[in-house]
Amino acid sequence: MEAKKENTENIKKFQWPRPLEGFRGLTLAGLPREISAGVTLAALVIPLNIGYAQVAGLPPAMGLYAAIFPLIMFALFTSSRHVVGGPGPATAVLIAAGLVGFGPPGDPLRMQYALALTLMCSGLFFLAWFFRLAFLQNFLSRAVLIGFVSGLGIQVFTTQVRKILGVSIDIRQQLQDITEQVETTFGVTLETSGYFLNVTEMIKEIPHANLYTVAIGLGSLIAVRLMKRYAPKIPGALVILIVMTIIVVVFDLDQKGVSVLGELPAGLPAVALPVVPLADYLKLFPGAIALVAITLSEGLLLSRGYAQKHGYEAAGNQLLFAYGMTNVAAGLSGSMVSGNSISRSAAMDSAGAVSQLTSLVAAGAVAVILAFFTDVLALLPNAALAGIVANAVISLIEVGNLQGLYRMRRSEFWIAITCLLAVLIVGPLRAVIIAFSLSIIDLLKRSSTPFTTVLQESVPGGYFISGEHGPAVSTPGLIVYRFSAPLYFANANVISDEVQKLVTQSPTPVKWFVLDASAVVDIDATGAEILRQVLATLAERKVTFAISRAHAPLQSVLKDYGLLDEIGSDRIYATNRDAVADFRREHG
Repeated sequence: MEAKKENTENIKKFQWPRPLEGFRGLTLAGLPREISAGVTLAALVIPLNIGYAQVAGLPPAMGLYAAIFPLIMFALFTSSRHVVGGPGPATAVLIAAGLVGFGPPGDPLRMQYALALTLMCSGLFFLAWFFRLAFLQNFLSRAVLIGFVSGLGIQVFTTQVRKILGVSIDIRQQLQDITEQVETTFGVTLETSGYFLNVTEMIKEIPHANLYTVAIGLGSLIAVRLMKRYAPKIPGALVILIVMTIIVVVFDLDQKGVSVLGELPAGLPAVALPVVPLADYLKLFPGAIALVAITLSEGLLLSRGYAQKHGYEAAGNQLLFAYGMTNVAAGLSGSMVSGNSISRSAAMDSAGAVSQLTSLVAAGAVAVILAFFTDVLALLPNAALAGIVANAVISLIEVGNLQGLYRMRRSEFWIAITCLLAVLIVGPLRAVIIAFSLSIIDLLKRSSTPFTTVLQESVPGGYFISGEHGPAVSTPGLIVYRFSAPLYFANANVISDEVQKLVTQSPTPVKWFVLDASAVVDIDATGAEILRQVLATLAERKVTFAISRAHAPLQSVLKDYGLLDEIGSDRIYATNRDAVADFRREHG
C-alpha cells in the first residue's frame, strides 16, 4: 500500500510542459520594443550562426536554419523569458569533436551525422526532462565551468585567428608536404595533435598570410569591439559585416585572395530524417552526452540567473523539454545542435526585451532573408565572420573569474586550470569526463571532512554556540557534538574517530553524549553501521547517547535502520536545551 501511495504521489508531482511560459512578461504597450529587439536579434544571429556552423565544420546554411524552426520551438516551450536559444561556441566545438571520423568539413556525409547527433541530443534531453534531472547541473561546480568554457573560448579564438590569416589551401598543402618530408628524413615528429597542432600550423602560416584578409578580419574584430563599447545599441556585428562586404565587392578583393561565403541554398529548410546507419548512432553517443551535459549546466545556470534578476520562476525541467523540442526541430530541418546563447541573451536583456516574442520576430526575419536574399549572403567575407566570432568568444575566456578564484580559493583555481588545459590537450569530449570527475572528487573531498564542533552554552540554560576554541565538553559530564554534513560512506569514520577521542580525552568522565543532527540531512547504510558501532562503544563506557534537533525525515531514516529503537525515542530531543535540561535532572 505504501509503495502504491508513493507511486501515486510521484505521478502527481510529474508536470507536463506548459507552452508559452516565456511570453508571460509580454504586454501590448511593450510590443514595439519587443519587435525592435527581435530585429536586432536577427542581426546578431545571422553572422554568429554562420560562424558557429563553420567552427563545427558544417555548411553555413545549417547555422542559419538553427535560427528558424529550432528557435521557434525554443521560444514556444522554454520557461525562461530572457534566455535565447541557438548554437554557441561551446556547442560548435563539441559538435566538431563529436564528428571526428565521420567525414571532413564540407563532406555531405558529415552533415548527415551532424543531424543524427542532433536527434540523439534531443532524445537525451527528453529523458532528462522525464526523469527530472535538472538537478544534475549542480554536479558541475563554477570552477569547473569557468575552466571548461575558458578552454573552449581559447580553442575557438585560435581557430578564428587562423582563418583571419587567409592562407590558401595550396600553401597549406605545401607546408604540410614540407613537414612530412622533414619527419621522414630525420625520423622525428614535429607536431602534436588537437589544439597544439592548430597553433603549430598557424605559426607556420603567418609568413604566408593574405594581407587583405588579415585587414578584413582584424578590422572586423576591432570595429565590433569599439561599437560594443561606444554604441552598444547598434547591432555592430551586422553593420561591420555589411561594410566589409561592400569593401570586398567594390575593390574586387575576392579576386585577391579574400574568400567569401559562397552560394547558399535559397528558401526554407526541407524536413527530412538523417540518412545514417542505426549502428552508428552508438558511435555518436559520447559526443551527444558531452553536448547535453554542457548545455544543461550552462542553460540552467543562465535561466536561473535571469529569473532571479527579473523576479519570476523559470522551471528547470521545462527548459530541458524545450531543448528536446528545439533539437527535434533542428534534426529534422537540416540544422545543428542548439542550446542557448549567453551573448545573445545578454544583448536582448540590455535591449529591454521581456519575452520570447523577440525570438519569433528574429526567426521570421531570418526566414525572409533565406527566401529572398541568399545572393547577398554569398558575398560575405569569411575573414569578417571569423573576426565577429573571435570577438564573441573573447568573453568566454574568463580571466577575471580565474583571478578571483586564485585570490579566494586556490584549490578551485587549480581545478579550473586543469579543466582549461584538458580541453586544449585531450579535447573537449574527454575534458567533459575530466570536468565531471573533478567535480565529484571536489564534492567528496569537501563532504568527507565536514565541520564538527563541541557546542557550548552561551549562559546556563541559554542558546548554544560553536566551541571549537573552548573546552572539549559542553558542561561537566556532557558533550553536545555537532556534525555538519550528511552521514555517509566518505565521512562516517570522522564521527567514529571524534566520538572516541572526545570521550577518552575529556577532562571529566562523560555521562551523556548528545549528537546535534540539525545538519545531518541523510544517513546511508555505511553511516548507519558506523553509528551503530558508536552506540556500542558508548554503551560499553556507560555513556548515554541522545540526538537533538533531528528533523522528521532523518528520524524516519533512523527508524528504517532500526537505530531509533537502539537509541530510544525518549532520547530524541527537539532542542539542545531540552537535552541538557534532561541531563541535569538525571545527574543533578
